[in-house]
Amino acid sequence: MTSSTFKWLSGLLEPLLECRDPVGSPLNLSPEIRLGVGLFRLATGSGYADISSRFGVSEATSRFCTKQLCRVLCTNFRFWVAFPSPSELQSVSAAFEAIGGIPNCCGVIDCTRFRVAREGNYQEDSVAAQIVVDSASRILSVVVGFHGDKGDSRVLKSSTFYRDVEEGKLLNSSPVFLKGVAVPQYLIGDGGYPLLPWLMVPIVDPVRTSSEEDFNVVHHLMRLPALRTIASLRNWGVLSRPIDEEFRTAVAYIGACSILHNVLLMREDYSALCDATDDFSSYDQCSQYYRDTTSLEENSIEQKASVIQNALSARAKEFRT
Repeated sequence: MTSSTFKWLSGLLEPLLECRDPVGSPLNLSPEIRLGVGLFRLATGSGYADISSRFGVSEATSRFCTKQLCRVLCTNFRFWVAFPSPSELQSVSAAFEAIGGIPNCCGVIDCTRFRVAREGNYQEDSVAAQIVVDSASRILSVVVGFHGDKGDSRVLKSSTFYRDVEEGKLLNSSPVFLKGVAVPQYLIGDGGYPLLPWLMVPIVDPVRTSSEEDFNVVHHLMRLPALRTIASLRNWGVLSRPIDEEFRTAVAYIGACSILHNVLLMREDYSALCDATDDFSSYDQCSQYYRDTTSLEENSIEQKASVIQNALSARAKEFRT
C-alpha cells in the first residue's frame, strides 16, 4: 500500500491496536510498528523469526501484533465488506449491464480454496472462501470457514448468504421485465453452482451462433472481476502458500486480507490489485464442481430459472449484434 494509506490506516486503528496488550506486559510499541508488523506478515508471508529480526521485536510480539491486527479488522471493521443496500445495488447492476447488456445483475459469486499447513506432518488442509464482488472487484460478501473438501454448491447452501437470499433479506427489489419475463435481482456464478432464479450459471453445450452462445460470452466477461479479486487475494504473501497456522487463524488471515482489499480500493490505492489485463484462467480452476442430486422441487426451480436465463440470453444476443 502507499505511504499515505498506511498513515491513514495507522491513525484509524491506533486505539484498537493498543487496547489489548498482554496483561502485565505492555508492548510499548507505536501504532505504526504494530500495524507494520501485522501487514508485513500478511503481505509477504514471512515467518515470525524474519519479522522479529526486521522489526527488532520478539517472535512472540510479532505473532501477537499480527493476530491483533486480524482480530481488530475482522471484529471492528467488518462493515468494510458489506452487501450493498437496495439503492446502492442500482449502480452495481448498472455497471454490470454496461459490460454485457443484461440487466439486474447484482454481483459475481465465486469460491476458492486456500491451503493450510498441518503442523507435524506433510499433509495439508484447505479452507474455502466464498466471495461476491461487483464489477470493480470490490468484495460485497465473504464467507470463510468451511473446509475445502466441500464443493462450491454445498458451501453456498451452507452459508448465511444463501439463507438470507432465500428468506428475501437480500436481492429483494422489484424485478425488471424482458419481453414479459420477470427478471429478479441475481448473481452470476460458474458451473459449480446450481441454476436458480437469483443465480445465473453458464449454459451447458450452447448451440453455436445462438443466443445461448452469446449469453455464455457475456457471462464470462461479467465473471472476470471475481477472478481478478481471487488473483489479488492470492497475491497476499500469507495466502500465496500453505498458511502455517491453525485453521481458525488461517480463516482470520483470509478475512483480514479481504477487508484490506476493500480498504485499498476505497482509498483508490491499486497497489495490491492484479492488472486488469492479466490472464486469470488459472484462478478459474479453484472451484470444485461437486454435483448434488436434485429433487423434484429443485427441478421445478431450475425450470423457472431457465425461463429467466433464456430471456437474458436473448438480451445478450441483442447487445452483441
